[in-house]
Amino acid sequence: MHGDELWAHVHAERGSLASLLSGLTPEQWDSPSLCPGWRVRDVAAHVISAAQTGVLGEAAAFARARGGFDRMNLLEGQRRGSAPVTQILGDYRRLAASRRRAPGTGGVTPLLDVLVHTQDIAIPLGLAHRMPVDAAIACAEQVWRVAFPFNARRRLAGFGLRATDVDWQAGDGPAVEGPIEALLTLLTGRRAWLHRLAGPGAALL
Repeated sequence: MHGDELWAHVHAERGSLASLLSGLTPEQWDSPSLCPGWRVRDVAAHVISAAQTGVLGEAAAFARARGGFDRMNLLEGQRRGSAPVTQILGDYRRLAASRRRAPGTGGVTPLLDVLVHTQDIAIPLGLAHRMPVDAAIACAEQVWRVAFPFNARRRLAGFGLRATDVDWQAGDGPAVEGPIEALLTLLTGRRAWLHRLAGPGAALL
Protein backbone atom coordinates (compact mmCIF):
# COMPACT_ATOMS: atom_id res chain seq x y z
CA MET A 1 0.00 0.00 0.00
CA HIS A 2 1.38 3.41 -0.94
CA GLY A 3 0.57 6.79 -2.44
CA ASP A 4 -3.00 7.99 -2.52
CA GLU A 5 -4.37 4.74 -1.09
CA LEU A 6 -2.08 4.92 1.93
CA TRP A 7 -2.85 8.54 2.70
CA ALA A 8 -6.58 8.06 2.22
CA HIS A 9 -6.47 5.46 4.98
CA VAL A 10 -4.29 7.65 7.20
CA HIS A 11 -6.59 10.64 6.85
CA ALA A 12 -9.72 8.56 7.44
CA GLU A 13 -8.28 6.95 10.58
CA ARG A 14 -7.11 10.28 11.96
CA GLY A 15 -10.61 11.60 11.41
CA SER A 16 -12.11 8.60 13.21
CA LEU A 17 -9.69 9.04 16.10
CA ALA A 18 -10.55 12.73 16.32
CA SER A 19 -14.25 11.84 16.54
CA LEU A 20 -13.54 9.34 19.30
CA LEU A 21 -11.45 11.88 21.20
CA SER A 22 -14.05 14.61 20.93
CA GLY A 23 -16.48 12.49 22.94
CA LEU A 24 -14.16 11.79 25.87
CA THR A 25 -14.63 13.19 29.34
CA PRO A 26 -11.81 15.05 31.14
CA GLU A 27 -11.27 11.94 33.27
CA GLN A 28 -10.88 9.78 30.16
CA TRP A 29 -8.36 12.18 28.63
CA ASP A 30 -6.21 11.76 31.73
CA SER A 31 -6.67 7.96 31.96
CA PRO A 32 -3.76 5.56 31.34
CA SER A 33 -3.45 4.24 27.80
CA LEU A 34 -2.12 0.80 26.88
CA CYS A 35 1.34 2.35 26.61
CA PRO A 36 3.08 2.31 30.02
CA GLY A 37 3.56 5.85 31.28
CA TRP A 38 1.38 7.40 28.58
CA ARG A 39 -1.99 9.00 29.29
CA VAL A 40 -4.70 9.00 26.64
CA ARG A 41 -3.94 12.66 25.99
CA ASP A 42 -0.24 11.89 25.44
CA VAL A 43 -1.00 9.21 22.85
CA ALA A 44 -3.53 11.45 21.11
CA ALA A 45 -1.02 14.29 20.86
CA HIS A 46 1.70 11.91 19.69
CA VAL A 47 -0.35 10.60 16.77
CA ILE A 48 -0.89 14.02 15.24
CA SER A 49 2.64 15.21 16.04
CA ALA A 50 3.96 13.40 12.96
CA ALA A 51 2.45 16.19 10.88
CA GLN A 52 4.19 18.85 12.97
CA THR A 53 7.72 17.62 13.69
CA GLY A 54 10.64 18.59 11.47
CA VAL A 55 14.19 17.26 11.40
CA LEU A 56 15.56 19.94 13.72
CA GLY A 57 12.75 19.46 16.23
CA GLU A 58 13.32 15.71 16.18
CA ALA A 59 17.05 16.17 16.75
CA ALA A 60 16.42 18.49 19.69
CA ALA A 61 13.95 16.02 21.23
CA PHE A 62 16.46 13.20 20.77
CA ALA A 63 19.14 15.26 22.51
CA ARG A 64 16.82 16.02 25.44
CA ALA A 65 16.20 12.29 25.79
CA ARG A 66 19.97 11.65 25.74
CA GLY A 67 19.78 9.49 22.67
CA GLY A 68 17.05 7.06 23.75
CA PHE A 69 14.38 6.51 21.10
CA ASP A 70 11.69 5.20 23.45
CA ARG A 71 12.50 7.83 26.05
CA MET A 72 12.35 10.55 23.40
CA ASN A 73 8.90 9.41 22.30
CA LEU A 74 7.66 9.28 25.90
CA LEU A 75 8.99 12.70 26.87
CA GLU A 76 7.68 14.29 23.68
CA GLY A 77 4.32 12.59 24.08
CA GLN A 78 4.02 13.85 27.65
CA ARG A 79 5.10 17.34 26.64
CA ARG A 80 2.64 17.57 23.77
CA GLY A 81 -0.06 15.82 25.78
CA SER A 82 0.12 18.50 28.47
CA ALA A 83 -1.44 20.98 26.03
CA PRO A 84 -5.13 21.84 26.53
CA VAL A 85 -7.57 19.35 25.03
CA THR A 86 -8.93 22.08 22.78
CA GLN A 87 -5.45 22.56 21.31
CA ILE A 88 -4.94 18.85 20.66
CA LEU A 89 -8.34 18.56 18.97
CA GLY A 90 -7.54 21.70 17.00
CA ASP A 91 -4.35 20.05 15.74
CA TYR A 92 -6.46 17.19 14.36
CA ARG A 93 -8.78 19.63 12.57
CA ARG A 94 -5.81 21.44 11.03
CA LEU A 95 -3.54 18.53 10.26
CA ALA A 96 -5.59 15.35 9.80
CA ALA A 97 -5.22 15.61 6.02
CA SER A 98 -1.46 16.32 6.10
CA ARG A 99 0.90 14.03 4.19
CA ARG A 100 3.91 15.09 6.19
CA ARG A 101 5.88 12.21 7.67
CA ALA A 102 7.79 12.11 10.91
CA PRO A 103 11.52 12.34 10.16
CA GLY A 104 13.14 9.01 9.31
CA THR A 105 9.90 7.08 8.76
CA GLY A 106 8.97 5.17 5.63
CA GLY A 107 6.55 2.62 4.25
CA VAL A 108 3.16 2.49 5.93
CA THR A 109 4.43 3.86 9.25
CA PRO A 110 1.97 6.81 9.36
CA LEU A 111 -0.90 4.34 8.99
CA LEU A 112 0.56 1.90 11.53
CA ASP A 113 0.94 4.75 14.01
CA VAL A 114 -2.69 5.81 13.91
CA LEU A 115 -4.13 2.27 13.71
CA VAL A 116 -2.29 0.90 16.73
CA HIS A 117 -2.39 4.04 18.86
CA THR A 118 -6.14 4.34 18.35
CA GLN A 119 -6.41 0.94 20.03
CA ASP A 120 -4.01 2.09 22.77
CA ILE A 121 -6.64 4.71 23.57
CA ALA A 122 -9.86 2.79 22.87
CA ILE A 123 -9.17 -0.56 24.51
CA PRO A 124 -8.49 0.63 28.07
CA LEU A 125 -11.50 2.96 27.86
CA GLY A 126 -13.74 0.07 26.82
CA LEU A 127 -14.49 1.65 23.45
CA ALA A 128 -14.71 -0.21 20.15
CA HIS A 129 -12.97 0.86 16.97
CA ARG A 130 -12.52 -1.62 14.13
CA MET A 131 -9.43 -1.51 11.95
CA PRO A 132 -9.95 -1.60 8.19
CA VAL A 133 -8.66 -5.05 7.29
CA ASP A 134 -6.66 -4.00 4.21
CA ALA A 135 -4.92 -1.34 6.27
CA ALA A 136 -4.20 -3.82 9.05
CA ILE A 137 -2.75 -6.32 6.54
CA ALA A 138 -0.37 -3.72 5.10
CA CYS A 139 0.80 -2.77 8.58
CA ALA A 140 1.23 -6.38 9.70
CA GLU A 141 3.37 -7.08 6.64
CA GLN A 142 5.68 -4.17 7.47
CA VAL A 143 5.95 -5.00 11.17
CA TRP A 144 6.85 -8.60 10.35
CA ARG A 145 9.35 -7.59 7.66
CA VAL A 146 11.12 -4.68 9.40
CA ALA A 147 12.84 -5.38 12.71
CA PHE A 148 12.81 -1.87 14.21
CA PRO A 149 11.16 -0.98 16.51
CA PHE A 150 9.05 -4.04 17.38
CA ASN A 151 11.33 -7.00 16.57
CA ALA A 152 8.17 -9.03 15.91
CA ARG A 153 9.83 -11.80 13.92
CA ARG A 154 12.33 -12.43 16.71
CA ARG A 155 9.82 -12.06 19.57
CA LEU A 156 7.34 -14.42 17.92
CA ALA A 157 9.82 -16.89 16.46
CA GLY A 158 8.46 -20.42 16.64
CA PHE A 159 4.82 -19.42 16.21
CA GLY A 160 2.63 -19.61 13.13
CA LEU A 161 0.42 -16.53 12.95
CA ARG A 162 -2.80 -17.03 10.99
CA ALA A 163 -5.53 -14.46 10.40
CA THR A 164 -9.05 -15.88 10.54
CA ASP A 165 -10.80 -13.03 8.74
CA VAL A 166 -8.39 -12.37 5.85
CA ASP A 167 -5.73 -14.23 3.87
CA TRP A 168 -2.63 -13.41 5.93
CA GLN A 169 -0.10 -15.57 7.71
CA ALA A 170 3.48 -15.41 8.92
CA GLY A 171 5.94 -17.60 10.77
CA ASP A 172 5.98 -21.31 11.39
CA GLY A 173 5.13 -23.33 14.48
CA PRO A 174 2.17 -23.75 16.84
CA ALA A 175 -0.73 -21.78 15.40
CA VAL A 176 -1.84 -18.46 16.84
CA GLU A 177 -5.11 -17.60 15.13
CA GLY A 178 -7.40 -14.59 15.27
CA PRO A 179 -8.61 -11.49 13.44
CA ILE A 180 -5.92 -9.46 11.72
CA GLU A 181 -6.44 -6.49 14.06
CA ALA A 182 -5.72 -8.68 17.09
CA LEU A 183 -2.62 -10.12 15.40
CA LEU A 184 -1.39 -6.62 14.59
CA THR A 185 -1.65 -5.57 18.23
CA LEU A 186 0.32 -8.70 19.17
CA LEU A 187 2.96 -7.96 16.53
CA THR A 188 3.45 -4.50 17.99
CA GLY A 189 3.91 -5.79 21.53
CA ARG A 190 0.40 -5.31 22.93
CA ARG A 191 -1.19 -8.14 24.88
CA ALA A 192 -4.62 -6.62 25.54
CA TRP A 193 -6.29 -8.73 22.84
CA LEU A 194 -4.75 -12.11 23.70
CA HIS A 195 -8.26 -13.28 24.60
CA ARG A 196 -9.22 -12.86 20.93
CA LEU A 197 -6.51 -15.29 19.80
CA ALA A 198 -6.86 -19.06 19.68
CA GLY A 199 -4.91 -22.12 18.60
CA PRO A 200 -2.24 -24.20 20.35
CA GLY A 201 0.27 -21.40 20.15
CA ALA A 202 -1.98 -18.84 21.81
CA ALA A 203 -1.77 -20.65 25.14
CA LEU A 204 2.02 -20.34 25.03
CA LEU A 205 2.19 -16.58 24.56
